[in-house]
Amino acid sequence: MDEEPFEIPDSWKWVKLNDLAEIARGGSPRPIQDYITEEKDGINWIKIGDTIAESKYITSAKEKIKPEGKKHSRFVHAGDFLLTNSMSFGRPYILKIDGCIHDGWLVFANIKEYLLQDYLYYALSSAYIYKNFSNVAAGSTVKNLKSDTVKQVDFPLPPLSEQKRIVEAIENMYEVLDQIQNNLV
Repeated sequence: MDEEPFEIPDSWKWVKLNDLAEIARGGSPRPIQDYITEEKDGINWIKIGDTIAESKYITSAKEKIKPEGKKHSRFVHAGDFLLTNSMSFGRPYILKIDGCIHDGWLVFANIKEYLLQDYLYYALSSAYIYKNFSNVAAGSTVKNLKSDTVKQVDFPLPPLSEQKRIVEAIENMYEVLDQIQNNLV
């Protein structure tokens, strides 16, 4: 890396997102109506509409596609990350199901063993990363993230022990916020 975006502790390092996972764009069998099915052997067809506001997980899909649609799409696995890449781009989710994704998603698959899933989620949700995504988004009317540009976004990577501490601190803050909100209701 030529220039560090900002100073980080000595034990951390700057990497590109591509160093952390395989990043690829989804794809859609066309015309999609020909592939939608209600049969038992259908494959989850994971859409942005399957997300729940403020949730970090995707746990179900409302529709399924025929098995032959898989070769025209991108198959993803529970544990992979999905990132919205158009309209309201840059929103990460962790998959709890397998299925296929359309081209409105980017997938982060085969996440490296030196990266905690929850740390990646919180880091991808940060204002710093969103600003970087905004800077590389293409398009005049509708902004889109391309997998090749997302791969090159700078990412601050702490050691695993520090990732754990960061995740614990964030989740503790969310617990306190939930308690405050519950007391207000």
